[in-house]
Amino acid sequence: MKATILAIGKCKKNSPEAALIAEYAKRSSWEIVIKEKDNASQEEEARFLQEHIPSSAKVIVLDERGVNIKSKELAQKIEAWMLDGCSEICFLIGGADGHLQETRDKADLILSFGKLTLPHMLMRAVLAEQIYRVQTIIAGHPYHRE
Repeated sequence: MKATILAIGKCKKNSPEAALIAEYAKRSSWEIVIKEKDNASQEEEARFLQEHIPSSAKVIVLDERGVNIKSKELAQKIEAWMLDGCSEICFLIGGADGHLQETRDKADLILSFGKLTLPHMLMRAVLAEQIYRVQTIIAGHPYHRE
């Protein structure tokens, strides 16, 4: 499985968040790819996100209006996609003003990580950990506990 993260804002190379992202990417048996764009107008950000979605990928838009589910439920959803032949998922992280409706319309799943507002770079680190967690749940690895 390949997991692509399309994100607005650039993560500093030696930041603590970059170290966390790299650690979870290293642990994961899935390929994790991150593509970034500097902050711009909401329309330019939407264009970047939409243009870089891989054609065969299932799209997960991170948005405060999305569903707030448990990691195990996310793993079940992704595993079902895998069983249907999906080999790539793409996560979209918008800029400070969020996603335009046209970007949300591209989603196979609109996902919320809760009502808290998190800094975008920290959200990437949390997402990288969740990708690893989902992968371990699907593999039956004991990393995740409920």
